[in-house]
Amino acid sequence: MRVRVAVAVMTVLLLMYVVLAGQRAIVLLTSGETVGVVMGVALLVLPAVAIWAIGRELWFGVRAQQLGERLDAEGGLPDEDLPVRPSGRIEREDGDALFPRYRADVEEHPGDWRARYRLGLAYDAAGDRRRARGAIRTAIRLETSERRAA
Repeated sequence: MRVRVAVAVMTVLLLMYVVLAGQRAIVLLTSGETVGVVMGVALLVLPAVAIWAIGRELWFGVRAQQLGERLDAEGGLPDEDLPVRPSGRIEREDGDALFPRYRADVEEHPGDWRARYRLGLAYDAAGDRRRARGAIRTAIRLETSERRAA
């Protein structure tokens, strides 16, 4: 729930920024001065890029959560009971120990979104967020293809 509140707050702040930047952009665009017009265009482009990036990340989060819930309903989420730090994160050494098993599952079933999702969880447990996100993005793509083919 805390994550959703944080996402909502960040989205509202971004929208406020876009509105304020848009107002300044209009003022600069109507100034008639070359520098003002260029700055006005930049003030329109940069918020558009920010909105695209936030939208992309929000969509990733929604789809990742949907797949996680689906995998949980199927009983396919990892069920290892590992020790955690006070922050709630798994100890890195324990996360590293899980990795070979999930990597082997992906190698045996390269087109299975479930295996990729579990690999993403293993990467995350090992502290490799970049690869975790990549594996989950691949899982999303594979599940979408599977759903469209059905």
